[in-house]
Amino acid sequence: MLKNKDFKSMVMAAAVLTVAASVCSLILSGITVSIVTLILGVTIITIFIVFTKRRYRDIDELNSYLVRVLAGGEAPNILDQEEGELSLLKTNIYKATTTLNYQKELLTKDKVALANAIADISHQLKTPLTSMMVMNDLLKTEDDREKALVFLQTQSNQLDRMSWLIQTLLKLSKIDAGTITMKPEEISAETLIKEVMKPFVVQMEVQEINYTHAPADTMIRCDINWTIEAVQNIVKNCIEHMTKGGELTVNVDETSIYTAIEIKDTGCGIDKEDIPHIFERFYKGRNAGKDSVGIGLALAKTIITGQHGDIIVESTEGVGTTFSVRFYKTII
Repeated sequence: MLKNKDFKSMVMAAAVLTVAASVCSLILSGITVSIVTLILGVTIITIFIVFTKRRYRDIDELNSYLVRVLAGGEAPNILDQEEGELSLLKTNIYKATTTLNYQKELLTKDKVALANAIADISHQLKTPLTSMMVMNDLLKTEDDREKALVFLQTQSNQLDRMSWLIQTLLKLSKIDAGTITMKPEEISAETLIKEVMKPFVVQMEVQEINYTHAPADTMIRCDINWTIEAVQNIVKNCIEHMTKGGELTVNVDETSIYTAIEIKDTGCGIDKEDIPHIFERFYKGRNAGKDSVGIGLALAKTIITGQHGDIIVESTEGVGTTFSVRFYKTII
C-alpha cells in the first residue's frame, strides 16, 4: 500500500496538518484552538474528497476503455508516465487488450485463409468429380465392353488423382495448423535418395527416362519421412515435364554451410516469370501439365522450410530445371 502514490500523498498531507495543529495547540488556547481544529478538519476532508474523486475518475476512464474494447472498438493508448498502482494497472490492461486484438487479427486471417483453402479445394475437386459423373452416366448405357473398360480406367485415374489431392491438402493443413512436429534424424544421403526414387522406377522405364546418380558418402540431418515426401514431389514434377528419352540426375552437393540434394531434369523448363511463384499453392505456370494442380511443390517447400532448409530453383526454357534442396548445417 505504501507504494501507492495517492496513498502516500494523503498520509503526508495528514501528517503535516497534524503536526501543524499540534504546534498551534501548544501556542494558542480557547476559541482559537477550536477554529484551528475546524480548519484542520475541513482541510483533511477536502484533501480526501479531491484524492478520492480523482481516483474514481481514473477508474471510470478504465471502465469506459474496457467497455469500448469489449464492444469491438479500437484500443486507444492509455499509457502514462506517472508512478503508482493505478498506472501499473493501466499498463497491464493495455498490454492485455493489445494482445487480444493481435489474436483477433490472427483469427480473422485464419478464417480468410480457411475460406480461400476451401474454395481452392472445391475448385480442384470439381473437375475430377464432373468427369467421373459423366463416365458413370456413360457406363449405364454402354454395351461395348472395350469402351466400358476405357471409361472404368478413366474413372480409376480420376480417383487416384482425387486421392492424391485430398491427402496432399490434408498434409498441408496439418503442417499449417502446427499439429506436426518435425523429428530430425541422421540418415545417409544414399539411403534417402534410394527411398525417394523407389516409386518412380517403373514410370521412368515406361517413359524411357535415363536416370543417373553419383554416390556420395554424406549424412543429412532431417525428418526422414517428411523429407522423402518433399523430394518425391519435386522428382514427380520433373518427370511430368520431361518427354520420352529425357534425362534425370540426382546428386548430392556438400559445402561448409549446407548439404543439398540436387535434382536436375532435361524437361521443358520453367518460364522466368513463373519461377518466383512456383511454390505458391495452386499456381500453374505456363508450362504446367494439363493435370497439374499446383500443390506438390508448395508442400515440398513447406516441409523443407519447416526444417530450416530451403529450395533453390534454376531453369532455362527448353533446356531443363535444377532444384537444390538445401539442409543448412547451422540454422540461418
